[in-house]
Amino acid sequence: MPNLPMIFARMGKAARLFVLRPAERRYLRLARGSGLFDRRFYCGAHPGLHPVYRFFPLRHFILVGETMGLQPNPDFSPAAYLRLNPDVATSGQRPFLHFLTRGRGEGRRARALPAVPELPAIAVPTLRFDPGRDRARFAIVVHVYYPELWEEFARRLADLEIAYDLYVTLTWRGPETQDLAERIRSDFPNAYVACFPNRGRDILPFVSLVNAGAFDGYASVAKIHTKKSPHRPDGGRWRRHLVDGILPRSGLRARLDGFLADEDAGIWVADGQCFAGAEWWGANRTTTEALLRRVELDDETADLSFPAGSIYWVKPLVIGMIKALRLDAPLFEAEEGQVDGTLAHAFERALGGLARGAGLGIRQSGEIGAVVRDGSVKAAHPARVAPAYVSAFYLPQFHPIPENDAWWGRGYTEWRAALDATSMFPGHLQPMRPADLGYYDLRAPEVLGAQAALAREAGIDAFCVYHYWFDPRRILDAPLANLLRRPEVDFPFYLCWANESWRRNWDGLSGELLLEQRYEPGFETRLAASAARYMRDPRYQRPDGQRPRFVIYRPGEFPEPAASVEQLREAWRQAGIGEVELGAVHFHVNGRSEVPAELFDFWVEMPPHGLVEGPDYVFGGAGGNRMGAAGPTSGFSGLIYDYAAVARRACSSRYAARLPPHTIAGIMPAWDNTARRGPRAHIARGANPASFRRWLRDLRHSRLSGSYRQELFVNAWNEWAEKAMLEPSETFGRLYLDVLAEVCAHRG
Repeated sequence: MPNLPMIFARMGKAARLFVLRPAERRYLRLARGSGLFDRRFYCGAHPGLHPVYRFFPLRHFILVGETMGLQPNPDFSPAAYLRLNPDVATSGQRPFLHFLTRGRGEGRRARALPAVPELPAIAVPTLRFDPGRDRARFAIVVHVYYPELWEEFARRLADLEIAYDLYVTLTWRGPETQDLAERIRSDFPNAYVACFPNRGRDILPFVSLVNAGAFDGYASVAKIHTKKSPHRPDGGRWRRHLVDGILPRSGLRARLDGFLADEDAGIWVADGQCFAGAEWWGANRTTTEALLRRVELDDETADLSFPAGSIYWVKPLVIGMIKALRLDAPLFEAEEGQVDGTLAHAFERALGGLARGAGLGIRQSGEIGAVVRDGSVKAAHPARVAPAYVSAFYLPQFHPIPENDAWWGRGYTEWRAALDATSMFPGHLQPMRPADLGYYDLRAPEVLGAQAALAREAGIDAFCVYHYWFDPRRILDAPLANLLRRPEVDFPFYLCWANESWRRNWDGLSGELLLEQRYEPGFETRLAASAARYMRDPRYQRPDGQRPRFVIYRPGEFPEPAASVEQLREAWRQAGIGEVELGAVHFHVNGRSEVPAELFDFWVEMPPHGLVEGPDYVFGGAGGNRMGAAGPTSGFSGLIYDYAAVARRACSSRYAARLPPHTIAGIMPAWDNTARRGPRAHIARGANPASFRRWLRDLRHSRLSGSYRQELFVNAWNEWAEKAMLEPSETFGRLYLDVLAEVCAHRG
């Protein structure tokens, strides 16, 4: 027979879950309204809950959980609250209820902070790595705070089925830490081991390695640490779940292949460890915004999602953006056992913003969907369109000339302008300084060869070099003139006639006239002759395999565009060049003459020309200052617009419909002419390699297949004074080039 008394008892318990007493209902409303009951934490920290109670965890806590000593959130311990507040204990009041009604307002402690041992001091080590050293495909970095857990981690590392380079950081506890370091080196002879002070948890050691370039060149990096989480009753189980999720005992190689094949995945965590929603901010939102503002990504705090637990695989672009944050030891708080509200906690949340800014998602183990039963890997997404040919505008103004000496001072080059830039608002990334190539002088052909080598690795096929020809005078011609005398220097190029007049304010449209562009009768024949000397060089590009290419910046300035274009074409025929593939820039301001769309073989889209509209302005537009306290300093009278908004418009069908037929799709890594215009600058806020990747990804989805000959045009390779450059910088290293290389790697 069924045990009727037991059945009735269970039914009674179930009924109590739904039939609360008046005081319990008031408690329920108060706890729910406070936002301090953490439903996810409660269910995760107490896995033994009956399935029914997991649907109604707050009711369970009120009815039985609090009496059992279960925690309603990570920061409140009922037992600790009673121990720290004897008056509450002797009164018989419910601890969490007292905290909500009185204790919180009185500033009472909700739990005892874990005891923090006073560890001996040690300086943050100076880390150096040879960028040319041999590397495995993957790296694993382990931070050891609890030395007694090292053996558990060592066993897991020894059993992995992949080849990897191991980096181990240790919290310094004195001579015994040195002994552990030697044991680690004995067990893993090729491991890099370094000791750190007890500061910044596992984050400071990790970012120190990132900043030193330790992880440059890896396909992916795994970060793990000896996590105990003493504020959680399930800390050990949670640690094992986190590690098992990203370093499974079998199938790791196939899962890593799946993770890397997923172009839109940036971080891989264990199941259940992608936390999303505003309830996870804790005391960290302000600091997270400040962190992301360091790379102009603070808008990415609107929607929170992040890899919880600080154990994950991460891809190179996210590593590079971490480096761009430039975090160092003084920024991290002294260790006091904090369970929330530190830079380390904010960094955990900012990591999600760095990935999100690039259009990269956080994948949980069960979502690595490319792994199939036989261990092979399927693409996570259909193959995207790759550009068939990539060009980048190229500025030759990195050497002194007499004209610039007279107008701007002796020795003037683009570098002087670029380094004059100053930051105009919190987080504004200025000035930008060169990295790999240094402050080069383009009179040296070797520099052009080094630039071409970097460009080739990124998938750039040609530089579109500005040709400054003022009938009959050539300006800034030394780089290409010297190149013609050095046939061994591999520098693929073609010309764009920059036919604007030179003016004091650099925009070619207004201000004191310095050098006027004239269109005297017969200028077409003379221009064709000037360009022909370059077209005869074997390095001059013929993208269609037959015709040399030539671009005109502003054909609308011609008195008679159609007649002049026909005369140009005929002049090249007469000079023996033959047919020329002739294009023009789709400029945002009309010139003196109308230019028929069919006059040219192709047009070049050149962001930001014609892309920025009223709603995009966050400062200086009709909406005034939409940046709030993060707005520019007083005296700034320029314009600031949202890079991400401009990118979205560039990928829209409505915008594309306004472009002439046969237009090459364009993109810009950034735009910011603070170096030239100071407080009157025009600035694309939020431009960085992450947002550049997002624009490029969306462009491949939406427009690249319809681009002229499926080409891509980048504005620009080296416009340093307008921050429109792909070249390596101190801030971002080679990230822009890496992003472009990722796209170009998919060419057929």
